[in-house]
Amino acid sequence: MAPKKKEEPKPAAPVAPKPPEPERPKTPEFDPASVTLEFTPEQLEDFKDAFQLFDRTPTSEMKITYAQCGDLIRALGQNPTNAEIMYVLGKPKAEDMQTKMLDFEQFLPIYQHICKAKDRGTFEDFVEGLRVFDKEGNGTVMGAELRHVLATLGEKMREDEVEQLMQNQEDANGCINYEAFVKYIMAS
Repeated sequence: MAPKKKEEPKPAAPVAPKPPEPERPKTPEFDPASVTLEFTPEQLEDFKDAFQLFDRTPTSEMKITYAQCGDLIRALGQNPTNAEIMYVLGKPKAEDMQTKMLDFEQFLPIYQHICKAKDRGTFEDFVEGLRVFDKEGNGTVMGAELRHVLATLGEKMREDEVEQLMQNQEDANGCINYEAFVKYIMAS
């Protein structure tokens, strides 16, 4: 038997360099000067009262730390993510959160932005959500089923609110064209 020849390793095919990752679109920085305040005088008084509760300065200078901003906004009824809070504060470093201060006038545009930035959903989002209840695939949902859903799921509506919303929306068979329904609600 002839000795086996050692196979020489084949040169590896040249590896193509990885294409550079595409740059993510940059989110523009938050500009508090571009925010128009739409609060009533009564709301401003309520906000000022809440702000004072968070003010820990020795002489009550009407200032809070950056770290308290999210807590105050949540205490006022909003539910922003930490990322949203960091965005409106200008993405401060961790050590700045406890040391940098915000006065009431600086806080108001931040709060207004958070109030307006709620994810309201689009026409397509609502239609897609209602399509789940379209058993026949014909663009309609049963009015009784929609009433039940509005009164029992998510942010539950009172019966009188549901009736007001559903007024003149059902056809002769008790069905509702949900695309027209969403257009009606979004136009209100």
